[in-house]
Amino acid sequence: MTHALAISLGPAIRVNCISPGWINVGHEQLSAAHHAQHPASRVGTVEDIASLAAYLLSADAGFITGSEFVVDGGMTRKMIYSA
Repeated sequence: MTHALAISLGPAIRVNCISPGWINVGHEQLSAAHHAQHPASRVGTVEDIASLAAYLLSADAGFITGSEFVVDGGMTRKMIYSA
């Protein structure tokens, strides 16, 4: 869908997709083991996602469209979640 919308709406509108992984929104207590299982050594934060969104909305990202950004601390590469 991101690709199709980017082609259909461009160049007037840029379309990108942010696919977040495990993001701690502050509602749960996380152990060191939760953080350690991520290749980035921590669970993501709301700020991680917001920073990327702010960049993609900025003029600095004017040449980026039709892209997916996986923001998951490397977990899709690891593909193993422990309980």
